[in-house]
Amino acid sequence: HGGGMTSFVSHTTVDCADAYKLSEWWKRLLGYVDVDGDPNLPGHEECMILDPATGHSILFIEVPDSKSTKNRIHLDLRPREGTRDEEVERVRGLGATEVGDHRGQYGPGTGWVVLADPEGNEFCILRSTGEVAARHVADQ
Repeated sequence: HGGGMTSFVSHTTVDCADAYKLSEWWKRLLGYVDVDGDPNLPGHEECMILDPATGHSILFIEVPDSKSTKNRIHLDLRPREGTRDEEVERVRGLGATEVGDHRGQYGPGTGWVVLADPEGNEFCILRSTGEVAARHVADQ
């Protein structure tokens, strides 16, 4: 535990067909921005975006093969403000597709919604930290 020879996560990478187009879509979804001094442009095969608040970054890389199977890894998102349900509606408005609705699965007010981006990459919208805190004991 602690120090020693371990690794840390540098960034999250998403394989895609159109790195620029998908990175622009995720920027609207997450409120992320281009890297200072390294703007993403149409035709770029690698496009990095980052969270100005935390520094978390996502790299979109163009690959020749299209996605055909379920994600083995996905991002779980919490609304920065507002509620899960408001965020689900906002993200639907950006063109996300609903894959599965798991709201209420563990009782009223619990659960999440699974959505897919325009290239079919799945992600989940969870309750906001405020919504979770309001039910602090029942259903972590």
